[in-house]
Amino acid sequence: MSLRDDQLATLKAAGKDFDYYNIANLDGIDHLPYSLKVLVENLVRNIDGANITDEHVKTLLDWDPNAEPSHEIQFTPSRVIMQDFTGVPCIVDLATMRDAVKDLGGDPEVINPQVQSDMVIDHSVQIDKYGIADAVQQNMDIEYQRNGERYQFLRWGQQAFKNFRVVPPGTGIIHQVNIEYLAKVVMSKAEANGNTLAYLDSCVGTDSHTTTENGLGVLGWGVGGIEAEAAMLGQPISMLVPRVVGFKLTGSIPEGVTATDVVLTITDMLRKHGVVGKFVEFYGEGIASVPLANRATIGNMGPEFGSTCGIFPIDNVTLDYLRLTGRSEEQVALVEAYAKANKLWGDASDPDYVEPQYSEYEELDLGTVVPSIAGPKRPQDRILLSEAKSMFEKTAPAYETEKTVKDPVAVSTDFRGDFDIENGDVAIASITSCTNTSNPSVMIAAGLIARNAHAKGLKPKPWVKTSLAPGSQVVADYLKAAGLQDDLDALGYQLVGFGCATCIGNSGPLLPEISEAINANDLTVTAVLSGNRNFEGRISPDVKMNYLASPPLVIAYALAGTMDFDFETQPLGTDADGNDVYLKDIWPTNAEVAAMVDGSVSREMFLKDYASVFDGDHRWKGLDVPEGELFAWNDKSTYVRKQTFFDGMKATPDPVADIHGARVLALLGDSVTTDHISPAGAFKASSPAGKYLTERGVEPKNFNSYGSRRGNHEIMVRGTFGNIRLRNQLLASVGEEVTPGGFTYDFLAKKPTTIFEASRDYIDNKVPLVVLAGKEYGTGSSRDWAAKGTVMLGVKAVITESFERIHRSNLIGMGVLPLQFPAGESYESLGLNGTETYDIDGVEKLNEGVTPKTVHVTATHEDGSKTEFDAVVRIDTPGEADYYRNGGILQYVLRNLMK
Repeated sequence: MSLRDDQLATLKAAGKDFDYYNIANLDGIDHLPYSLKVLVENLVRNIDGANITDEHVKTLLDWDPNAEPSHEIQFTPSRVIMQDFTGVPCIVDLATMRDAVKDLGGDPEVINPQVQSDMVIDHSVQIDKYGIADAVQQNMDIEYQRNGERYQFLRWGQQAFKNFRVVPPGTGIIHQVNIEYLAKVVMSKAEANGNTLAYLDSCVGTDSHTTTENGLGVLGWGVGGIEAEAAMLGQPISMLVPRVVGFKLTGSIPEGVTATDVVLTITDMLRKHGVVGKFVEFYGEGIASVPLANRATIGNMGPEFGSTCGIFPIDNVTLDYLRLTGRSEEQVALVEAYAKANKLWGDASDPDYVEPQYSEYEELDLGTVVPSIAGPKRPQDRILLSEAKSMFEKTAPAYETEKTVKDPVAVSTDFRGDFDIENGDVAIASITSCTNTSNPSVMIAAGLIARNAHAKGLKPKPWVKTSLAPGSQVVADYLKAAGLQDDLDALGYQLVGFGCATCIGNSGPLLPEISEAINANDLTVTAVLSGNRNFEGRISPDVKMNYLASPPLVIAYALAGTMDFDFETQPLGTDADGNDVYLKDIWPTNAEVAAMVDGSVSREMFLKDYASVFDGDHRWKGLDVPEGELFAWNDKSTYVRKQTFFDGMKATPDPVADIHGARVLALLGDSVTTDHISPAGAFKASSPAGKYLTERGVEPKNFNSYGSRRGNHEIMVRGTFGNIRLRNQLLASVGEEVTPGGFTYDFLAKKPTTIFEASRDYIDNKVPLVVLAGKEYGTGSSRDWAAKGTVMLGVKAVITESFERIHRSNLIGMGVLPLQFPAGESYESLGLNGTETYDIDGVEKLNEGVTPKTVHVTATHEDGSKTEFDAVVRIDTPGEADYYRNGGILQYVLRNLMK
């Protein structure tokens, strides 16, 4: 008998009996953090005697808060969620795996998601039309024209694969749809014996902000598409039991402060504390006064803290939200009964409550939070609103060049009239993204600012591109019910779509006249958005500096028209009587916002909007969908192509080999993000991807974005490392100018060229490649193409000072070796500049079932001298070693399924 058998018990909820795995009586459970209790339940339920044993559970129960992570466990998520950019390649890979199984003589239908897998199409809407009444309908028409092939493929997947559902375009943002509808908190399923098993909802997603669900008490985080595919196919995720940071919240938000200000403060605090690879858990009596929407806003920013999750326990706030969003009373009763029976109830005022032990502690008195923004290029770079003008003046010169014109530039447009633009002007002011639009308090506050500004005759400056892209249709419902949408419309904040939009770079084009003036005069214009990401080059190719702000502050900056503005001393304009109007004159009180939220957000809205969430509109229903268990690939398609990862794959993998004679493809600095590596946004006709499409008869106006073409590996490999903000210092090492973007030096052809074209030359000549970089390599979203593109360029190893969690794991998942310089060393300190050839010895120990702690690297300089060092192997678990030996996680899974 195992713990799995011993702990099976019966739970009564809503008049029904459920089987469940009782963890409440296990020794050591009382003082564990909530998040680790979730992992205990997960392990007990999935004990199989091989991958997961009683010993793994005991190790977790014996968790030492002060220990460094060293114990490996296998986490088996209950669900997988995807958005369409990262999800399309997952379904392409599954479809390709079906072909590969058939080629190896197996049954293609063994390839199916083994757990509930949902895709929300939210990343494809672009803001082409704005500031007009029917912008949302026009943008959706354009979206279907651009993405028809992808959507046909996804509808095929919806009918071909079991356990796979698609939420069609125009519904909302993945994370908001997840917390408002898909997440169960406690799940149930029929068993073979006729009973019903209740178990904890947990969910990984192909978007790093999957952590939004942490606000509901659902454990999960963003993973690479590669890990997500394995989880869909029933593979557990290998992980080390983490350190857990306890974050105590006390006090209440003061007047004039928003949930966005709170989350930017927490992000700032936790980045300084250092939480990469750790769990963060919010606790204490203070959390009872934190609304669920604020919890979701905080959870959403986990990737910006750098933590794996940012979770709240289940309590009455959770139950109230489940009721509000239309979950049944039976489901709410099950969640309450289950949480209380398994010591997962987080009410600190309960007499049976035991305060968890944590590895590290942080605390924030919400009463000390002040209005803030973050920028100009990282979400953790918080700026007090009172200091925003002076900080802008201090940082702006770094974005100017000798070509930058300092004087105002005249612009004449048909759409917005004639005006001057200059450095610092706000070109984009967008209310967008899951961070804030899942939070009625900040959306209603934005609506009230619009109402008050409209009443005083204020309008955004004509050069500002204004847009409203909510996270779900419910937001549109309550803004309309509150009578605020008319005021938003009056300020140019018409609805443009339901999707991520600006936050992921789908801000759409600026007016051509504005874009031309910016680029011809090298102006430093800015964007303000209510999103969670503001990395360089992400929001718009025309905009150099990007700032995160709450939705009401987005509108305030649209009214101001420039970042070079002090809201305390400078008026936003004048009213009809000529009186100056300041931000304080139009800012609503907390009580006004709360009253409006209470009076306009209802359960009936959620029930109506989610009643037919998978059906889609006439456009979705009208798609021509192929049928059959195997997808009918179209060789002429430029959107969806059969992957090459399984070409020539054998039933048994070849041994892994040491790396000899490698050349450096890229020499990079600190904080290289997955946005720098993975193709995203628009691309030019002169780029390798642009040339590929042009050769196939696609006009530049129909290029669409990299994200929309993620199902075509030919496009994606050509855009890998192609971000316009990337600086490959290898060019400087050989005396060439460092051209921003995807450029390198080809040592075989002895000339500068694109990274893609150089990689083809190296591959043709069987020369392996390495990438050298600094600290925090792979920061940002869980972009599978950052790893897929890397391996397709012929890169065998990446050597850095440190990695962020998701990208390191993804590199292994694609068969790329992640290595770190010895502690305290860097390529600079070792005297390396990328002109050397590299030999990496000791990798072959993996063939003996041993993961070496280090491998020996020899860098041979052009003069024949050598630099040698032992690089730390960042294969952290036995599971990761299996993936690497198999050439990647998908090959490992496919071989196991074939067995």
